[in-house]
Amino acid sequence: MAEGKVSTAVLKKRKKLRNVRNAERKRIVNSMRRSRMRTFISKVDKAISEAKPKEEILKAFSEMQKEVMRAASKHIIHKNTASRKISRMCHRVKIAIGEVLKK
Repeated sequence: MAEGKVSTAVLKKRKKLRNVRNAERKRIVNSMRRSRMRTFISKVDKAISEAKPKEEILKAFSEMQKEVMRAASKHIIHKNTASRKISRMCHRVKIAIGEVLKK
């Protein structure tokens, strides 16, 4: 090997190690984002179960909706999963604030 040149095997190994470091960094960030999304979902659940005033439930739902869509835009969850979560929670919120009549 000539002076100052690095073999392709060494370069590939460096690239693999760099990929491992980046993957770990992304895993940590993604887990924080997922946790944040779940926290906002549980805030809406808590507001509904404690029969909070209508304004508080709607405010919590609005914040949850933004956070879930943010997670979808960051590819933490699939966009259809985000829409499904929001739709189901919207139905529960409507029942809680009395906009939907129970059958």
